[in-house]
Amino acid sequence: MNATEYCQDKAARSGSSFYYSFLFLPEKKRHAITALYAFCREVDDVVDECADTDIARQKLTWWKEEVYRTFHAQPLHPVGLALQASLANFNLGEQYFYEIIAGMLMDLEKSRYQNFDELSLYCYRVAGVVGLLAAEIFGYSNKQTLVYAEKLGLAFQLTNIIRDVKEDAERNRIYLPQEDLIKFNVNDTDILKADNNRDIRQLLKFQVQRAETCYQQAMAQLPDSDRYPQRTGLIMSAIYHALLDKIATHDFDVFTRTIKISPLRKLWIAWRTSRHEAQRHKRLLKHES
Repeated sequence: MNATEYCQDKAARSGSSFYYSFLFLPEKKRHAITALYAFCREVDDVVDECADTDIARQKLTWWKEEVYRTFHAQPLHPVGLALQASLANFNLGEQYFYEIIAGMLMDLEKSRYQNFDELSLYCYRVAGVVGLLAAEIFGYSNKQTLVYAEKLGLAFQLTNIIRDVKEDAERNRIYLPQEDLIKFNVNDTDILKADNNRDIRQLLKFQVQRAETCYQQAMAQLPDSDRYPQRTGLIMSAIYHALLDKIATHDFDVFTRTIKISPLRKLWIAWRTSRHEAQRHKRLLKHES
């Protein structure tokens, strides 16, 4: 298995919504975004699968060294090799990869966030900078698109946090801001015990509304001229929106049921969104001519 195949396998096995959006990209972009996603999965797995925090820190230090090797020497890992192969084609900022690792280190150091500002820093590191890197791979002509990409990354991470409340609580992690818990008369014990009461559902409804606002703010920053090159992000957004809608349909109950979008529906949403953006782009070109 070569480096590209390794990253492809890593992405496919994750079952992530992102994987379905990658299918509609040309080869060079698909390889680059898949390598980026595989990197994110590797460092995230260190935190989720390593019970000993000291060992986890050592592994993340190794990944920091691997990032340096990727940009300045010879990487050792298939993901590093795949990323290095894409550096000639895309302007991927080295510092962003260190930011992602810094976000993973926050998971080793923090299990609670006092307010949304604290949580926003975490989201920026683990998702916002991923959005910025992805924007470079997808392509853009207007720098305003970078504002969109970072904001969309925040929206994606908030969606993940809502979906994974129960799973994160099982690891003694509560990403929902403590000030929000107080506002809705919820405490840590309620969440750790997966108590699906009315207050918690109201808390999660508030989180869904916040995520929806982030999506709207992101879309407002995306110039029409860059919608088509950024259509992969729009596919991701459509799939994640479908997930938020499904959470709302089930009365914000993420404790007693697993809420997800089936692979077939993800593929259909991806195809529909890609087709819509292609038609929109065609109309835009016709209007400009």
